[in-house]
Amino acid sequence: MLVEIIIKIVIILAVLTFVLSFGGFLTWVERKQSAVMQDRIGANRASILGLRLFGLFHIVSDGIKMFTKEEFIPRTDHSKLFLIAPFIAWFFALMAFTVIPFSNTFQIAGYELSLQIANPEIGILFAFAMMGMAIYGVVLGGWASNNNYALLGAMRAAAQTISYEVALAAAAVGPLLVYQTLNMQEMVQWQGRLWDGWLPLWGIVVQPMAFLLFITAGAAETKRVPFDLPEGESEIIGFNLEYSSMRFGAFMFTDFIEKILVSCLAVAVFLGGWQVPLLTPEGFVLRGETLLTLTPLVVWLVQAAAFFLKVCVVVYVLMLVRWTLPRFRYDQLMNFGWKIMLPLAFANIIVTGLVMIVLKG
Repeated sequence: MLVEIIIKIVIILAVLTFVLSFGGFLTWVERKQSAVMQDRIGANRASILGLRLFGLFHIVSDGIKMFTKEEFIPRTDHSKLFLIAPFIAWFFALMAFTVIPFSNTFQIAGYELSLQIANPEIGILFAFAMMGMAIYGVVLGGWASNNNYALLGAMRAAAQTISYEVALAAAAVGPLLVYQTLNMQEMVQWQGRLWDGWLPLWGIVVQPMAFLLFITAGAAETKRVPFDLPEGESEIIGFNLEYSSMRFGAFMFTDFIEKILVSCLAVAVFLGGWQVPLLTPEGFVLRGETLLTLTPLVVWLVQAAAFFLKVCVVVYVLMLVRWTLPRFRYDQLMNFGWKIMLPLAFANIIVTGLVMIVLKG
C-alpha cells in the first residue's frame, strides 16, 4: 500500500513538472516563433555569465520579474476574491491533467506504472468539466476588479467559453460513438487498431471533421488570437486589466496551460495518444512480420515520447494560427460558434450514427 502511494505521488509530481515546465517553455517558444515568422531575432538579451542559449534564460527572467514587480490591488469590496481568482483558473486547468493518458501501462516489480494520475470511466467528461470550471477564475477576477472594462472582458470570456465548450463537446461526440467509451485510456487503446494491417485507425482518420471542429473550439477555449476577445488590448483591455505582478502572470500562465491541455486532449482523442503505428508490445510488426524487436520498457518509453511529440506538433499548429490570423469581431465570434461550428458538429454526429447503424446492420 505504501509503495503504491509513493508511486502515485511520483507520477503526480512528474505530470506537474512536465506541465509547468512545458508551460514556461512555451512563453519562450511564442516569442521565438513570432520572431521567425516576422523576420526578427526575438528574445535573446537575458544571459547568465555571458551565456544566452538562444534567449532561453528569458523564461527565468520573466519569472523573477513577475514575482518582484510591485503589486497593485484596486479599491474593491471583494479584495479576497480579487486575490484568489487567478489561482482558481490555474488550479482547475491543472486538475484536468489528472485524466490525461500520457503513456500506456507498464508492469514493474508487480506494480502497474502509468503516467496517468487517475483513470475514471468518465475521464473525458471530467476533463471538460475542469476546463469549464476554469472560467470561474476569469469571471470572478473581472467582477472583483471593480472596473467596468475588466467586467466586460470577463463577460466576454464567459459567453465565449459557453459557446465554444458546447461546440467542443459536440465535436467529441462523434469519436465517442466510434470508441463506445468515455475512458480516455480505452480511447487510445481503440486507436491501436490497424486497417488492412498497416493504416492506424486514429480519430483523425475515422473522424476528420470532428478533429477540425475540436481543434478550432479548443483554440477558442484558450482565449488566444484569433479568439482573444476577453483580452482584446485594442478594444477593452480585458478581464486582467487591474492585475499586476504574479497574479497577472498566473492568468497568462493559465492560457499556456490550457493550450497544452487542449493539445493533450486532441492527441488522446484524435491522434492515437501514445500509440505509434506498427508498434506492438513486442516491437514493430507489419502484417504479422516482426520488423524490430524491442523490450517492454523501450516500447513504453517510445510510446510516452510519441505522446509528447504529438503534443508539441499540435501546440506548434495552435501558435502558428495565433500569429497568422487577425482577431475576430465579437459578433463574428458568436456567429461562427453557434451558426457554423455547432451545426457542423451536430451534422457530424448524425452522419456518424447513420454510418455505424449501417455497418452494424
